[in-house]
Amino acid sequence: MFACLRFKKWIIPAFLFCCLPVPPPAVMAAAVPPALKLAADFRDDLPLNEYLVSEKYDGVRAYWDGSRLISRAGNRFEAPPWFTRSFPPVPLDGELWLARGQFERLSGIVRRQNDPQGWREVHYMVFDLPQAAGGFADRYRQLQKLLAKSPAEHLQLVEQQPVTDRPTLMRRLDEVIAGGGEGLMLQRRDAVYRGGRSNDLVKLKAWRDAEATVIAHLPGKGKYQGLLGALLVRLENGKEFRIGSGFSDAQRQYPPAIGSRITYKYTGLSQRGIPRFASFLRVRENY
Repeated sequence: MFACLRFKKWIIPAFLFCCLPVPPPAVMAAAVPPALKLAADFRDDLPLNEYLVSEKYDGVRAYWDGSRLISRAGNRFEAPPWFTRSFPPVPLDGELWLARGQFERLSGIVRRQNDPQGWREVHYMVFDLPQAAGGFADRYRQLQKLLAKSPAEHLQLVEQQPVTDRPTLMRRLDEVIAGGGEGLMLQRRDAVYRGGRSNDLVKLKAWRDAEATVIAHLPGKGKYQGLLGALLVRLENGKEFRIGSGFSDAQRQYPPAIGSRITYKYTGLSQRGIPRFASFLRVRENY
């Protein structure tokens, strides 16, 4: 029988806690980006029976280090005290999320210094237990037990399901897209948690997305006279192209600043290596 450690309302098996070292206070206080695992793009040759599948939540990545909720860049989110009061004293990896299609509103809430009312709509969708031992399937089972103790409705476990063949996977993707979702995430069952991009975590969308730097605002014509017509952007390889769709009226009036990083979606690359049917998604926020 394993011994247990008691933290207020939380009772955590000692063997799990031993796998969750806490950095020294001096390191914890610094704005150091957490070593998060990052998703690679889906490939047709992936062995699907080795993965678990969940919805890809269009939110803001957030890491709970056991005492603070921090961003991918290592900055602390100014969440109200009540939001994290019932979180367990061990690291969690997840996504701050409002609802499908609500990324812009969520981004505004988490960027503001004082918006306790806005945070009442936010959920913390947890998908991993970073410092626990074992493969992802083992960590997921531990995470199920851990979050079952939580009285906080906004602390939610991301449901994982097995998918063994491509037709079933594509049907699941179609269901999520039809409901206004963004796509799917595939987690390799036996993968230990490690920072960086690899096939341990894979994203599947109906389109591809990437980032570029805004280098010019091109004026609009016709109904967009006096507004933004398109962005001229530059890729890291130096190639430049225009993005003229995907903008709201407000974004055409107040376009992303020159020098800012944006995320766009596209369907593939031309022979010249230029994204086809590129459409604006959002400004890349560093938080």
